[in-house]
Amino acid sequence: MRLYWLVARGGFRRYATYRMATVAGVFTNTVFGFIITYTYIALWHERPRLGGYDLSQAITFVWLGQALLMTCEMMGGGFADELIERIRTGNIAVDLYRPADLQLWWLAGDLGRAAFHLIGRGVAPMVLGSLAFELALPVNPLTWLAFLLSVALGVVVSFAIRYLVALSAFWLLDGAGAAQIAGLAGMFFSGMLLPLTLFPGLLGEVSRALPWASMLQIPADVFLGKRTGWELVRTYAFQAGWAVALLAAGRALQGVATRRVVVQGG
Repeated sequence: MRLYWLVARGGFRRYATYRMATVAGVFTNTVFGFIITYTYIALWHERPRLGGYDLSQAITFVWLGQALLMTCEMMGGGFADELIERIRTGNIAVDLYRPADLQLWWLAGDLGRAAFHLIGRGVAPMVLGSLAFELALPVNPLTWLAFLLSVALGVVVSFAIRYLVALSAFWLLDGAGAAQIAGLAGMFFSGMLLPLTLFPGLLGEVSRALPWASMLQIPADVFLGKRTGWELVRTYAFQAGWAVALLAAGRALQGVATRRVVVQGG
């Protein structure tokens, strides 16, 4: 386990070196946070309890989305782009020779990345948002802890989805198309564009049952105190269930894929 701890720490330090990129990211998240917030204000002015949120909660949802956008990699990317490239070029063979589990290696690195983005690109936009608008911030420290656990589970679910997408490159040789589709699905079904509680009928039920809901919709509801008691336990079970199922699928697909390593052009 010490190996994977070192990999996770290395992932954190790797992203911490890009200070200007972090500052630019915070600026971008803040700008989009203001744009979306004023859109929500106009929308909630017409429907004050839209989706079960009051205006303060809706605005908080916006800033949580900006804080978790890179933490949970809702648009895809991250390690997946690098892994796809290594599969395409055949460098994945080097990874398979390492005395480490391939899936756990990449998971550890991604957890380090997520930890940095939560601190480096998550805290600042939330602070700036709270200075400009009235956010519905929890007063109970246990709610913050429950939120962080939900975020951690969301990061694992996000990793598991992107790992499956990356492994598709063993067959497609270029997984860019699959990654783009997964990124679009992540943005739509996570609640990044609109809270999933606004989706009507069957679309809403399906979207809330998909794994992408674990990345924003569920952590946001935990943060806003909408999931407590046994409902919170069921929430964790939902996230953990998707994480285990998707990781197991990735493990199975990895077993099939690594038996037929294909080097493009060779």
